[in-house]
Amino acid sequence: MKNESPMLGLRTVVYMVEDLEKAKKWYTKAFNAKPYYDTPYYVGFNIGGYELGLHPKEKVKETDNGTVQTYWGVENIKEVYDTLIRLGATKHEEPNNVGGEIIVASVYDPWKNIIGIIYNPDFKL
Repeated sequence: MKNESPMLGLRTVVYMVEDLEKAKKWYTKAFNAKPYYDTPYYVGFNIGGYELGLHPKEKVKETDNGTVQTYWGVENIKEVYDTLIRLGATKHEEPNNVGGEIIVASVYDPWKNIIGIIYNPDFKL
């Protein structure tokens, strides 16, 4: 059966952390893996072909971004983002390039859950 959904499947989970350096050391030991991407604003690990990311926790006015963010893979991030907004979602994070060709975005669904989407041409199942 052909997948008709614009969502390609789960790709990335990002944990929001208070102390990025401390978290990087802990996750390196806990997952027995070294980061493949390591910057002051994001640390990425490849765990069995999926992305485990660490990001400094930020507080957005009048919202709680929680402690975890998941991203669904998409081919056309602008089209999917616009469709979600048209269906009643509201902006959380507009599509933006986070390095290379990787673009992420996120919206609040009508119940204030955050739905993340990611275009990552480097990701292969």
